[in-house]
Amino acid sequence: MNIDIININIIIITLGFALDLALGDPEGWPHPVIVMGRIISRLEKILRGKFNKNPGYEFISGVILVLIVIFLCFFTPLLILYAADKINKNFSFLLRVYWTWRILAIKNMADEGKRVYNKLNQNDLLSARKAVSRIVGRDTENLDCAGVTRAAIESISENFTDGIIAPMFYLFLGGVPLAMAFKAISTMDSMIGYRTEKYHYFGRAAAKLDDAANYIPARIAALCWICAAGVTGQDMKNAYKIWRRDANKTDSPNAGQTESACAGALGIRLGGPAVYFGEYHEKAYLGDDLKSIQATDILRANRILYAASLIFLGVLWIIYFIFYDRIGKS
Repeated sequence: MNIDIININIIIITLGFALDLALGDPEGWPHPVIVMGRIISRLEKILRGKFNKNPGYEFISGVILVLIVIFLCFFTPLLILYAADKINKNFSFLLRVYWTWRILAIKNMADEGKRVYNKLNQNDLLSARKAVSRIVGRDTENLDCAGVTRAAIESISENFTDGIIAPMFYLFLGGVPLAMAFKAISTMDSMIGYRTEKYHYFGRAAAKLDDAANYIPARIAALCWICAAGVTGQDMKNAYKIWRRDANKTDSPNAGQTESACAGALGIRLGGPAVYFGEYHEKAYLGDDLKSIQATDILRANRILYAASLIFLGVLWIIYFIFYDRIGKS
């Protein structure tokens, strides 16, 4: 691996990180995930129309969708950046920074959580349900205040992996094209990776690939979350304890990593049964009811989110400096 590539990537990550903290996700601005979502929706319609409705064909069509989307989302930015490099190096660098900013979701995630908190704080449960429906896949129309709060905190902690840590991880390893490919995988999982009757077979490849892509980042994210709990004055010891005890209780190999650490840090219980697309799903509980869950716990989770993100950025810089000479000589 060439040192110049690593040097550029760590600088780009840092600048994109700073832009995300400052600007978040401005309303009306184009976003790569929206484009990915439209491609996925279009391909789903085409492929479902081409294949008969039986498990084997549905699974194969899901695999085809995954391969096409990953190919497009990796090679499109790769070719654009290659052309930009030939035209103007400075423009190419700025384009990489811009895409890195749009890939990350630190401030946006915290803002969405705060929006839910504000509605709960105003005793507007109906609006709080609508606000939390923006960031969760479950049905929200019957959630009480505690349920809305729990859903928001679960979203913040779980999405910390695929919205922040994993993109930074892949940006560091392979730059924007690899990170875009990861975002495509994550977007496919969020759209078709459900264990419902409709997507049980069609979305299986997307879900399994997302599990694999997030496996290492999810565990890094949990450790960063635990460290951040200590930095922000939450219960770091209990975060570690609950993570070790409950991280693998979920059906997903990754979802329980940061959720369990968050539950322990806040001293609350997360998880439990939920309804998705009208279907009831049993889910394991994570953490202990050391205290009743409150809307302010969303703000506590947000503080951990920011601190954990900064910790991982620091870790990437430490890795860069430690292995600088070794990478440069390889």
